[in-house]
Amino acid sequence: MINVAVLGYGVVGSGVVEIIKKNGMSISEKAGQKICVKKILDIRDFPDSPDRDLITKNPEDIFEDPSIEIIVETIGGAGVAYKFTKDALSKGKHVVTSNKELVATHGPELLKLAKENNVNYLFEASVGGGIPIIRPLNRCLAANEIYRITGILNGTTNYILSQMKREGKDFDEALKEAQAKGYAEADPTADIEGHDACRKIAILSSIAYNEFVDCNNIYTEGISKISLEDMKYAESMNSTVKLIALSEKVGDKIAARVSPAIVKNSNPLYNVENVFNAIIVKGDAIGDVMFYGRGAGKLPTASAVVADVIEIVKHWGTSGGYDWQVKNQDNIIDINDTETKFFVRLKVKDEYSAKEVVGKVFGDVEWVKMCGDGLKDELAFVTGKTSEKKHKRLFETIGEHDSVIQIINTIRVLGD
Repeated sequence: MINVAVLGYGVVGSGVVEIIKKNGMSISEKAGQKICVKKILDIRDFPDSPDRDLITKNPEDIFEDPSIEIIVETIGGAGVAYKFTKDALSKGKHVVTSNKELVATHGPELLKLAKENNVNYLFEASVGGGIPIIRPLNRCLAANEIYRITGILNGTTNYILSQMKREGKDFDEALKEAQAKGYAEADPTADIEGHDACRKIAILSSIAYNEFVDCNNIYTEGISKISLEDMKYAESMNSTVKLIALSEKVGDKIAARVSPAIVKNSNPLYNVENVFNAIIVKGDAIGDVMFYGRGAGKLPTASAVVADVIEIVKHWGTSGGYDWQVKNQDNIIDINDTETKFFVRLKVKDEYSAKEVVGKVFGDVEWVKMCGDGLKDELAFVTGKTSEKKHKRLFETIGEHDSVIQIINTIRVLGD
Protein backbone atom coordinates (compact mmCIF):
# COMPACT_ATOMS: atom_id res chain seq x y z
CA MET A 1 0.00 0.00 0.00
CA ILE A 2 1.21 3.52 -0.86
CA ASN A 3 0.28 6.30 1.54
CA VAL A 4 -0.40 9.77 0.17
CA ALA A 5 -0.70 13.11 1.98
CA VAL A 6 -2.59 16.06 0.51
CA LEU A 7 -1.42 19.61 1.29
CA GLY A 8 -4.39 21.97 1.03
CA TYR A 9 -8.02 20.88 1.32
CA GLY A 10 -9.45 23.43 -1.09
CA VAL A 11 -11.22 22.81 -4.38
CA VAL A 12 -8.52 20.65 -6.01
CA GLY A 13 -7.23 19.02 -2.81
CA SER A 14 -10.68 17.86 -1.74
CA GLY A 15 -11.25 16.65 -5.30
CA VAL A 16 -8.12 14.51 -5.13
CA VAL A 17 -9.31 12.88 -1.90
CA GLU A 18 -12.77 12.34 -3.40
CA ILE A 19 -11.46 10.66 -6.55
CA ILE A 20 -9.05 8.37 -4.68
CA LYS A 21 -11.93 7.26 -2.43
CA LYS A 22 -14.55 6.97 -5.15
CA ASN A 23 -12.39 5.21 -7.74
CA GLY A 24 -10.06 3.47 -5.31
CA MET A 25 -10.45 -0.02 -6.74
CA SER A 26 -9.80 0.90 -10.38
CA ILE A 27 -6.98 3.28 -9.38
CA SER A 28 -5.27 0.52 -7.42
CA GLU A 29 -5.63 -1.90 -10.33
CA LYS A 30 -4.05 0.59 -12.73
CA ALA A 31 -1.25 1.49 -10.32
CA GLY A 32 -0.52 -2.08 -9.24
CA GLN A 33 -0.79 -1.19 -5.55
CA LYS A 34 -3.45 0.19 -3.24
CA ILE A 35 -3.26 3.97 -2.88
CA CYS A 36 -4.55 5.51 0.33
CA VAL A 37 -4.83 9.10 1.60
CA LYS A 38 -3.35 9.00 5.09
CA LYS A 39 -3.20 12.69 6.01
CA ILE A 40 -4.52 16.08 4.84
CA LEU A 41 -2.77 19.31 5.89
CA ASP A 42 -4.80 22.51 6.22
CA ILE A 43 -4.89 25.36 8.72
CA ARG A 44 -8.70 25.55 8.53
CA ASP A 45 -11.28 23.49 10.38
CA PHE A 46 -13.69 21.25 8.47
CA PRO A 47 -16.03 19.86 11.15
CA ASP A 48 -18.62 18.67 8.62
CA SER A 49 -16.18 17.08 6.20
CA PRO A 50 -16.24 13.29 5.76
CA ASP A 51 -12.42 13.52 5.77
CA ARG A 52 -12.15 15.46 9.06
CA ASP A 53 -10.35 12.61 10.84
CA LEU A 54 -7.52 12.80 8.29
CA ILE A 55 -6.98 16.55 8.62
CA THR A 56 -4.05 17.93 10.61
CA LYS A 57 -2.64 21.41 11.12
CA ASN A 58 0.81 20.10 11.98
CA PRO A 59 3.19 19.63 8.98
CA GLU A 60 5.37 17.27 11.02
CA ASP A 61 2.54 14.72 11.04
CA ILE A 62 3.27 14.37 7.33
CA PHE A 63 6.93 15.23 6.76
CA GLU A 64 8.18 13.16 9.70
CA ASP A 65 6.05 10.13 8.83
CA PRO A 66 8.21 7.70 6.81
CA SER A 67 5.13 5.73 5.73
CA ILE A 68 3.90 8.72 3.67
CA GLU A 69 5.80 8.46 0.40
CA ILE A 70 3.86 10.76 -1.95
CA ILE A 71 2.89 14.36 -1.28
CA VAL A 72 0.12 16.06 -3.28
CA GLU A 73 0.57 19.85 -3.12
CA THR A 74 -2.56 21.85 -3.94
CA ILE A 75 -1.96 24.88 -1.73
CA GLY A 76 -1.08 27.17 -4.62
CA GLY A 77 1.24 30.16 -4.83
CA ALA A 78 5.00 30.22 -4.42
CA GLY A 79 5.18 30.87 -0.68
CA VAL A 80 4.62 28.08 1.84
CA ALA A 81 4.00 25.67 -1.05
CA TYR A 82 7.60 26.25 -2.17
CA LYS A 83 8.94 25.49 1.32
CA PHE A 84 6.83 22.36 1.73
CA THR A 85 7.77 21.07 -1.71
CA LYS A 86 11.49 21.50 -1.03
CA ASP A 87 11.11 19.82 2.37
CA ALA A 88 9.26 16.87 0.85
CA LEU A 89 11.73 16.32 -2.00
CA SER A 90 14.70 16.67 0.36
CA LYS A 91 13.22 13.94 2.56
CA GLY A 92 12.89 11.60 -0.43
CA LYS A 93 9.14 11.96 -0.88
CA HIS A 94 7.62 12.20 -4.37
CA VAL A 95 5.63 15.37 -5.04
CA VAL A 96 2.68 15.88 -7.38
CA THR A 97 1.22 19.36 -7.86
CA SER A 98 -1.35 21.46 -9.71
CA ASN A 99 0.49 24.66 -8.77
CA LYS A 100 1.38 26.42 -12.03
CA GLU A 101 2.88 29.47 -10.29
CA LEU A 102 5.35 27.33 -8.36
CA VAL A 103 6.31 25.23 -11.39
CA ALA A 104 6.71 28.26 -13.66
CA THR A 105 8.82 30.11 -11.08
CA HIS A 106 10.93 27.39 -9.43
CA GLY A 107 10.63 24.46 -11.85
CA PRO A 108 14.35 23.93 -12.63
CA GLU A 109 15.36 24.05 -8.96
CA LEU A 110 12.64 21.62 -7.83
CA LEU A 111 13.25 19.20 -10.70
CA LYS A 112 16.96 19.19 -9.87
CA LEU A 113 16.20 18.56 -6.20
CA ALA A 114 13.89 15.68 -7.13
CA LYS A 115 16.59 14.13 -9.31
CA GLU A 116 19.20 14.46 -6.55
CA ASN A 117 16.91 12.60 -4.14
CA ASN A 118 15.81 9.94 -6.65
CA VAL A 119 12.15 10.95 -6.54
CA ASN A 120 9.62 12.51 -8.93
CA TYR A 121 8.22 16.01 -9.20
CA LEU A 122 5.20 15.79 -11.51
CA PHE A 123 2.75 18.55 -12.52
CA GLU A 124 0.40 17.41 -15.28
CA ALA A 125 -2.47 19.32 -13.62
CA SER A 126 -0.60 22.65 -13.69
CA VAL A 127 -1.65 23.27 -17.32
CA GLY A 128 -5.03 22.60 -18.89
CA GLY A 129 -6.79 21.16 -15.83
CA GLY A 130 -7.86 17.67 -16.86
CA ILE A 131 -6.41 17.90 -20.39
CA PRO A 132 -3.44 15.54 -20.79
CA ILE A 133 -0.76 17.75 -22.34
CA ILE A 134 2.51 17.69 -20.39
CA ARG A 135 3.08 13.95 -20.53
CA PRO A 136 2.16 13.75 -24.25
CA LEU A 137 4.60 16.59 -24.94
CA ASN A 138 7.34 14.87 -22.99
CA ARG A 139 6.71 11.32 -24.22
CA CYS A 140 4.21 10.79 -27.04
CA LEU A 141 5.65 13.61 -29.15
CA ALA A 142 9.26 13.06 -28.07
CA ALA A 143 10.34 12.07 -31.60
CA ASN A 144 9.33 15.51 -32.89
CA GLU A 145 11.09 18.81 -32.84
CA ILE A 146 8.33 20.98 -31.40
CA TYR A 147 8.52 24.49 -32.79
CA ARG A 148 5.17 26.12 -32.00
CA ILE A 149 2.51 26.05 -29.28
CA THR A 150 -0.69 28.11 -29.52
CA GLY A 151 -3.54 27.89 -27.09
CA ILE A 152 -6.47 29.10 -25.05
CA LEU A 153 -5.13 28.32 -21.59
CA ASN A 154 -7.48 30.13 -19.23
CA GLY A 155 -11.09 29.08 -18.78
CA THR A 156 -12.14 32.23 -16.92
CA THR A 157 -11.19 34.64 -19.70
CA ASN A 158 -12.58 32.32 -22.35
CA TYR A 159 -15.91 32.21 -20.51
CA ILE A 160 -16.02 36.01 -20.26
CA LEU A 161 -15.23 36.50 -23.95
CA SER A 162 -17.78 33.81 -24.90
CA GLN A 163 -20.48 35.63 -22.93
CA MET A 164 -19.58 38.91 -24.59
CA LYS A 165 -19.74 37.32 -28.03
CA ARG A 166 -22.84 35.15 -27.65
CA GLU A 167 -24.95 37.02 -25.09
CA GLY A 168 -23.90 40.62 -25.80
CA LYS A 169 -22.78 41.23 -22.20
CA ASP A 170 -20.12 43.84 -21.54
CA PHE A 171 -16.85 42.90 -19.84
CA ASP A 172 -17.87 43.89 -16.29
CA GLU A 173 -21.19 42.04 -16.48
CA ALA A 174 -19.56 38.89 -17.88
CA LEU A 175 -16.86 38.99 -15.19
CA LYS A 176 -19.45 39.27 -12.39
CA GLU A 177 -21.31 36.29 -13.83
CA ALA A 178 -18.07 34.28 -14.00
CA GLN A 179 -17.43 35.07 -10.33
CA ALA A 180 -21.00 34.14 -9.35
CA LYS A 181 -20.60 30.75 -11.07
CA GLY A 182 -17.23 30.09 -9.43
CA TYR A 183 -15.27 30.40 -12.68
CA ALA A 184 -13.42 33.51 -11.48
CA GLU A 185 -11.85 34.34 -8.12
CA ALA A 186 -12.94 37.29 -5.97
CA ASP A 187 -9.67 38.87 -7.13
CA PRO A 188 -9.61 37.88 -10.82
CA THR A 189 -6.39 39.75 -11.68
CA ALA A 190 -4.26 36.66 -12.42
CA ASP A 191 -6.85 35.47 -14.95
CA ILE A 192 -8.08 38.63 -16.67
CA GLU A 193 -4.63 40.24 -16.91
CA GLY A 194 -3.14 37.11 -18.48
CA HIS A 195 -0.72 36.04 -15.71
CA ASP A 196 -2.25 32.57 -15.34
CA ALA A 197 -2.01 31.89 -19.09
CA CYS A 198 1.55 33.25 -19.09
CA ARG A 199 2.69 30.75 -16.44
CA LYS A 200 1.08 27.93 -18.38
CA ILE A 201 2.67 28.78 -21.73
CA ALA A 202 6.02 29.10 -19.92
CA ILE A 203 5.63 25.55 -18.53
CA LEU A 204 4.59 24.11 -21.90
CA SER A 205 7.46 25.88 -23.65
CA SER A 206 9.97 24.59 -21.10
CA ILE A 207 8.78 21.03 -21.73
CA ALA A 208 8.58 21.37 -25.51
CA TYR A 209 11.92 23.08 -26.04
CA ASN A 210 13.77 21.33 -23.18
CA GLU A 211 14.97 24.57 -21.67
CA PHE A 212 13.62 26.77 -18.91
CA VAL A 213 11.36 29.56 -20.15
CA ASP A 214 10.93 32.20 -17.46
CA CYS A 215 7.35 33.50 -17.34
CA ASN A 216 8.64 36.87 -16.15
CA ASN A 217 10.25 37.41 -19.56
CA ILE A 218 7.07 36.77 -21.58
CA TYR A 219 5.07 39.78 -22.79
CA THR A 220 1.63 39.56 -21.16
CA GLU A 221 -1.54 41.53 -21.82
CA GLY A 222 -5.02 40.76 -20.49
CA ILE A 223 -8.60 41.18 -21.74
CA SER A 224 -9.86 44.02 -19.52
CA LYS A 225 -9.74 46.51 -22.44
CA ILE A 226 -11.82 44.34 -24.80
CA SER A 227 -15.25 45.86 -25.47
CA LEU A 228 -18.49 44.71 -27.06
CA GLU A 229 -17.64 46.93 -30.04
CA ASP A 230 -14.38 45.01 -30.52
CA MET A 231 -16.35 41.76 -30.56
CA LYS A 232 -18.76 43.15 -33.16
CA TYR A 233 -15.93 44.26 -35.40
CA ALA A 234 -14.37 40.78 -35.09
CA GLU A 235 -17.72 39.24 -36.04
CA SER A 236 -17.78 41.35 -39.20
CA MET A 237 -14.41 39.81 -40.11
CA ASN A 238 -15.78 36.26 -39.57
CA SER A 239 -13.58 36.15 -36.49
CA THR A 240 -13.73 36.42 -32.72
CA VAL A 241 -11.50 37.67 -29.89
CA LYS A 242 -9.69 35.17 -27.67
CA LEU A 243 -6.93 35.40 -25.08
CA ILE A 244 -4.15 33.58 -26.91
CA ALA A 245 -0.93 32.25 -25.43
CA LEU A 246 1.71 31.31 -27.95
CA SER A 247 5.36 30.46 -28.22
CA GLU A 248 7.55 29.58 -31.17
CA LYS A 249 11.11 28.38 -31.50
CA VAL A 250 13.06 30.79 -33.71
CA GLY A 251 16.65 29.64 -34.15
CA ASP A 252 18.13 29.34 -30.68
CA LYS A 253 15.59 31.70 -29.13
CA ILE A 254 11.87 31.70 -28.36
CA ALA A 255 9.17 34.17 -29.39
CA ALA A 256 6.37 34.13 -26.82
CA ARG A 257 3.45 36.30 -25.77
CA VAL A 258 0.03 36.28 -24.12
CA SER A 259 -2.53 38.77 -25.44
CA PRO A 260 -6.01 39.14 -26.86
CA ALA A 261 -6.07 38.25 -30.55
CA ILE A 262 -8.47 38.29 -33.49
CA VAL A 263 -9.00 34.60 -34.39
CA LYS A 264 -10.49 33.69 -37.79
CA ASN A 265 -13.31 31.15 -38.07
CA SER A 266 -10.99 28.88 -40.08
CA ASN A 267 -8.80 28.43 -36.98
CA PRO A 268 -9.84 25.52 -34.70
CA LEU A 269 -9.44 27.79 -31.66
CA TYR A 270 -12.36 29.90 -32.93
CA ASN A 271 -14.92 27.33 -31.73
CA VAL A 272 -13.45 26.83 -28.24
CA GLU A 273 -16.10 28.32 -25.96
CA ASN A 274 -16.89 28.96 -22.29
CA VAL A 275 -14.50 27.37 -19.75
CA PHE A 276 -12.92 24.99 -22.25
CA ASN A 277 -9.23 25.15 -23.12
CA ALA A 278 -7.45 24.07 -26.28
CA ILE A 279 -3.78 23.73 -27.16
CA ILE A 280 -2.34 23.30 -30.66
CA VAL A 281 1.16 21.83 -30.81
CA LYS A 282 3.10 21.86 -34.08
CA GLY A 283 5.91 19.35 -34.58
CA ASP A 284 8.16 18.74 -37.56
CA ALA A 285 7.00 15.15 -38.03
CA ILE A 286 3.42 15.15 -36.74
CA GLY A 287 2.28 18.59 -37.94
CA ASP A 288 -0.55 20.08 -35.88
CA VAL A 289 -1.98 18.21 -32.89
CA MET A 290 -4.81 19.70 -30.83
CA PHE A 291 -5.63 18.98 -27.18
CA TYR A 292 -9.09 20.06 -26.01
CA GLY A 293 -11.11 19.79 -22.82
CA ARG A 294 -12.10 21.41 -19.54
CA GLY A 295 -9.20 23.54 -18.42
CA ALA A 296 -10.26 23.97 -14.81
CA GLY A 297 -12.64 22.72 -12.15
CA LYS A 298 -12.48 20.49 -9.12
CA LEU A 299 -12.68 17.01 -10.61
CA PRO A 300 -11.00 17.60 -14.02
CA THR A 301 -7.92 19.06 -12.33
CA ALA A 302 -7.98 16.49 -9.53
CA SER A 303 -8.11 13.68 -12.10
CA ALA A 304 -4.84 14.93 -13.62
CA VAL A 305 -3.26 15.06 -10.15
CA VAL A 306 -4.32 11.49 -9.37
CA ALA A 307 -3.05 10.34 -12.77
CA ASP A 308 0.41 11.60 -11.77
CA VAL A 309 0.15 9.69 -8.49
CA ILE A 310 -0.73 6.52 -10.44
CA GLU A 311 2.24 7.16 -12.77
CA ILE A 312 4.64 7.27 -9.82
CA VAL A 313 3.23 4.14 -8.16
CA LYS A 314 3.08 2.21 -11.44
CA HIS A 315 6.77 2.89 -12.07
CA TRP A 316 7.85 2.66 -8.44
CA GLY A 317 11.59 2.89 -7.95
CA THR A 318 12.17 5.12 -10.98
CA SER A 319 12.57 8.88 -11.00
CA GLY A 320 13.17 11.81 -13.30
CA GLY A 321 11.08 12.51 -16.38
CA TYR A 322 11.70 16.21 -16.83
CA ASP A 323 15.02 18.01 -16.89
CA TRP A 324 14.77 21.69 -17.79
CA GLN A 325 18.13 23.05 -18.74
CA VAL A 326 18.74 26.69 -17.95
CA LYS A 327 20.60 27.29 -21.21
CA ASN A 328 20.26 31.02 -21.50
CA GLN A 329 18.49 33.48 -19.23
CA ASP A 330 18.06 35.71 -22.29
CA ASN A 331 16.27 33.13 -24.46
CA ILE A 332 13.07 35.14 -25.09
CA ILE A 333 12.94 37.42 -28.13
CA ASP A 334 11.90 40.97 -27.22
CA ILE A 335 8.25 41.51 -28.16
CA ASN A 336 9.30 44.59 -30.15
CA ASP A 337 11.36 42.38 -32.45
CA THR A 338 8.48 40.05 -33.32
CA GLU A 339 6.12 40.56 -36.26
CA THR A 340 2.33 40.61 -36.34
CA LYS A 341 -0.74 42.31 -37.81
CA PHE A 342 -2.95 44.62 -35.76
CA PHE A 343 -6.65 45.41 -35.81
CA VAL A 344 -6.92 49.16 -35.08
CA ARG A 345 -9.88 51.35 -34.07
CA LEU A 346 -9.68 55.12 -34.41
CA LYS A 347 -11.98 57.91 -33.25
CA VAL A 348 -11.74 60.56 -35.96
CA LYS A 349 -12.86 64.12 -36.71
CA ASP A 350 -13.26 63.62 -40.44
CA GLU A 351 -13.47 60.20 -42.07
CA TYR A 352 -12.09 61.27 -45.46
CA SER A 353 -9.04 63.06 -44.01
CA ALA A 354 -8.40 60.26 -41.52
CA LYS A 355 -8.45 57.64 -44.29
CA GLU A 356 -5.89 59.67 -46.20
CA VAL A 357 -3.67 59.80 -43.12
CA VAL A 358 -3.99 56.05 -42.51
CA GLY A 359 -2.98 55.37 -46.11
CA LYS A 360 0.08 57.59 -45.84
CA VAL A 361 1.20 56.16 -42.48
CA PHE A 362 0.34 52.47 -42.86
CA GLY A 363 0.20 51.99 -46.61
CA ASP A 364 -2.28 49.36 -47.79
CA VAL A 365 -4.68 48.31 -45.04
CA GLU A 366 -7.83 46.17 -44.85
CA TRP A 367 -10.74 48.41 -43.89
CA VAL A 368 -13.27 46.90 -41.51
CA LYS A 369 -16.94 47.82 -41.14
CA MET A 370 -18.83 46.80 -38.01
CA CYS A 371 -21.85 44.54 -38.44
CA GLY A 372 -25.07 46.55 -38.21
CA ASP A 373 -25.20 50.34 -38.13
CA GLY A 374 -21.55 50.90 -37.23
CA LEU A 375 -20.24 53.73 -35.08
CA LYS A 376 -20.20 57.41 -35.94
CA ASP A 377 -16.82 59.14 -36.25
CA GLU A 378 -14.93 55.86 -36.09
CA LEU A 379 -12.65 53.98 -38.49
CA ALA A 380 -11.28 50.45 -38.17
CA PHE A 381 -8.71 48.57 -40.20
CA VAL A 382 -6.18 45.73 -40.14
CA THR A 383 -2.53 46.60 -40.76
CA GLY A 384 0.01 44.65 -42.74
CA LYS A 385 2.44 42.37 -40.95
CA THR A 386 5.48 44.13 -39.54
CA SER A 387 7.48 44.38 -36.32
CA GLU A 388 5.87 45.48 -33.08
CA LYS A 389 8.55 48.16 -32.81
CA LYS A 390 7.47 49.65 -36.15
CA HIS A 391 3.79 49.37 -35.21
CA LYS A 392 4.44 51.42 -32.06
CA ARG A 393 6.08 54.15 -34.12
CA LEU A 394 3.18 54.14 -36.59
CA PHE A 395 0.60 54.33 -33.79
CA GLU A 396 2.45 57.31 -32.30
CA THR A 397 2.62 59.00 -35.70
CA ILE A 398 -1.06 58.58 -36.50
CA GLY A 399 -2.07 59.72 -33.03
CA GLU A 400 -0.37 63.07 -33.68
CA HIS A 401 -2.54 63.94 -36.70
CA ASP A 402 -5.35 66.48 -36.28
CA SER A 403 -7.87 64.26 -38.06
CA VAL A 404 -7.45 61.51 -35.43
CA ILE A 405 -8.95 62.17 -32.01
CA GLN A 406 -7.66 58.97 -30.37
CA ILE A 407 -6.64 55.37 -30.93
CA ILE A 408 -9.51 53.52 -29.23
CA ASN A 409 -7.92 50.06 -29.22
CA THR A 410 -5.40 47.83 -30.96
CA ILE A 411 -5.67 44.03 -30.98
CA ARG A 412 -3.21 41.58 -32.52
CA VAL A 413 -4.39 39.34 -35.34
CA LEU A 414 -3.50 35.66 -34.93
CA GLY A 415 -1.66 34.35 -37.98
CA ASP A 416 -2.13 30.93 -39.58
